[in-house]
Amino acid sequence: MESIAIITGLVGLVIGFAIAKAMEKGKASKIITNAKNEGANIIKEAQIEGENIKKDKIFQAKEKFLELKAEHEKVIINKDKKISESEKRTRDKESQVSGELAKGKKMNEQLESKLKEVESKSELFEKKQSELDKLHRSQVQQLEVISGLSADEAKSQLLESLKDTAKSDAMSYIQATIEEAKLTAQQEAKKIVINTIQRIGTEEAVENCVSVFNLESDDVKGRIIGREGRNIRALEAATGVEIIVDDTPEAIILSCFDSVRREVARLSLHKLVTDGRIHPARIEEIVKKTEKQIEEEIVEIGKRTVIDLGIHGLHPELIKAVGRMKYRSSYGQNLLQHSREVAKLCGVMAAELGVNPKMAKRAGLLHDIGKVPNTEAEVETPHAILGMQWAEKYGEKEDVCNAIGAHHDEIEMKNLIAPIVQVCDAISGARPGARRQVLDSYIQRLKDLEEIAFGFGGVQKAYAIQAGRELRVIVESERVSDDRAAELSFEISQKIQTDMTYPGQVKVTVIRETRAVNVAK
Repeated sequence: MESIAIITGLVGLVIGFAIAKAMEKGKASKIITNAKNEGANIIKEAQIEGENIKKDKIFQAKEKFLELKAEHEKVIINKDKKISESEKRTRDKESQVSGELAKGKKMNEQLESKLKEVESKSELFEKKQSELDKLHRSQVQQLEVISGLSADEAKSQLLESLKDTAKSDAMSYIQATIEEAKLTAQQEAKKIVINTIQRIGTEEAVENCVSVFNLESDDVKGRIIGREGRNIRALEAATGVEIIVDDTPEAIILSCFDSVRREVARLSLHKLVTDGRIHPARIEEIVKKTEKQIEEEIVEIGKRTVIDLGIHGLHPELIKAVGRMKYRSSYGQNLLQHSREVAKLCGVMAAELGVNPKMAKRAGLLHDIGKVPNTEAEVETPHAILGMQWAEKYGEKEDVCNAIGAHHDEIEMKNLIAPIVQVCDAISGARPGARRQVLDSYIQRLKDLEEIAFGFGGVQKAYAIQAGRELRVIVESERVSDDRAAELSFEISQKIQTDMTYPGQVKVTVIRETRAVNVAK
């Protein structure tokens, strides 16, 4: 039984193995079939995709071919165009060369004809010249026969007659010159006498026209003069003051009729010497700063004067005019000191007479403001009328304006302040030696010299220096050329000669300077 069971078990085991193998075989065949089907599908899809890629590549290749073909055709067209243009230029050059050759041929033919014409004319000229020589010789022979003189003898007689004529003409010219000199001798003598008198200045004139600038040592003079005199020229051009550097020990003389200019030059020199840097650019900078400082000082002097006199409500322009009086002289008398003195006298006299002393002081201080330089005024207007117009312009009362205008009887007096101002003005100027009329006319002549120069176009600055012996004119280089500068000097001298009366001579110097300035930043 046990053996049967074992056999049965073995048989069942064998059958199970067989069944398992059969099942595995079926599964393997199924897997193989599926794999084959999938492989076939993959191959089919690969073939389809390959066909698509092939078509795309063929299409791209066609497009690339067409693009290359278009570019090639474009290059060929450009080359053909360039070739056609080159051919056209070549044809033009050929036609031009042929035209020039034809023109040259024609000119050669004309030249040959001209040469032939010149040769024929030359032969004709030589023929006529020979005939003329024969005719001249025959005429000379006939003249010698008629006159009984040879050609050399005739020449000598002609020269003798010309010498006699020249001698008589020279003697008549000398006689006329001597007579003219006799006629003008007295006039020239008078000019010399006037010139001599003019050179002898009074002490008052020296004080009002010259300032002395003291130095620590004479070594500073060389620095002020500068290399080839450039510093002193720059200083004179900037200030309009003549700077005299002579043998006077430790001193330099500043000469100018305008005391404001002289003060600007003095202060500028003081600053330059103190600072030590003396060169043209620095000089111009210092002079501009000093001019501004003087303007501020003028205003300060005016304010201080009206405060000292107890005058209130004065217009700023009138205060500035009062300040400028410090640098102005009237007949050799300082204008500010004179005006202050007149104002005080007017106040005292008005108080004694029962008139408003403040109003009288105001009129006394302002009575000579017409003498302060004013660019808006005409030179011919009397200073009293000019001062009155200026006071009216800046809001002064009618009584004050009338007193200013009437203090020299140019207009009618309308109130008691006017005669008070007139009397006090006479009292202030009546002191012995208070006034000198020569100085005022001298300063006016110098101003007239400068005004004549400003009447010409292109004049930038004009300074009367050397006591009116020289007029130095600085012109704009952009508007006046070198040739025009020479003409301008002559025209100004002629204008001075015809319009002014002056002793001696006036030298007119026109200066034209060209500058190139750049700024490094």
